Amino acid sequence: MNKLTVLVTDDDQDIRDGIEIYLRNEGYNVLKAADGVEALQQLEKNEVHLIILDIMMPKMDGITATFKIRTERNIPIIMLSAKAEDSDKIHGLSVGADDYLTKPFHPLELMARVKSQLRRYVELGTYAKEENIEVNGLSLNAEAREVRLDGEPVKLTPIEYKITELLLKNAGRVFSIREIYELVWNEEAYNAENIVAVHIRKIREKIEADPKNPRYLKVVWGLGYKIEK
Repeated sequence: MNKLTVLVTDDDQDIRDGIEIYLRNEGYNVLKAADGVEALQQLEKNEVHLIILDIMMPKMDGITATFKIRTERNIPIIMLSAKAEDSDKIHGLSVGADDYLTKPFHPLELMARVKSQLRRYVELGTYAKEENIEVNGLSLNAEAREVRLDGEPVKLTPIEYKITELLLKNAGRVFSIREIYELVWNEEAYNAENIVAVHIRKIREKIEADPKNPRYLKVVWGLGYKIEK
């Protein structure tokens, strides 16, 4: 398999260069950008498999860049921020980021998250052929990595896809927030409630005619979430 390419976007050159050293040591190709505008330009010219994206940047910040990227691409995005508040984390995840890391961070932690996101992203394209799963017009094709609603494709981020896949493949079963987080993120759940809730809300906005009165993705109070059979 060809090397995977990571785009590092940060207005601090020392941070870009430092992350690049660790990524190249792990065998990844690395592209760099100093702001959101340069990041979008790199995406137009190159095949990128994951983006590390700082929030606070000149010209175009990470939130705006993520929003623009998500209109066309579903590649994983790890967002970096100097702010540790939950509101900033939720904001980043709500516009489409898959993970969030607060500065200062340990480079090895970032590498672990890069590997985790890329592993999920690559695995999405390596399923053996299997029949489509369909529940009341909501269908999943694991081979094509595609979710459709009444025949129309639903544009999901990799994390949103994995959550939907988990719940659709086990329609009717209730998964706790901890179970969803550990099965999708492949790491121990710690303060996962807000993270999972943000992604559930985004999925509902994409598959439900009325997200506040969902037909498919139901909450079972005190227990978790399920796809209604």
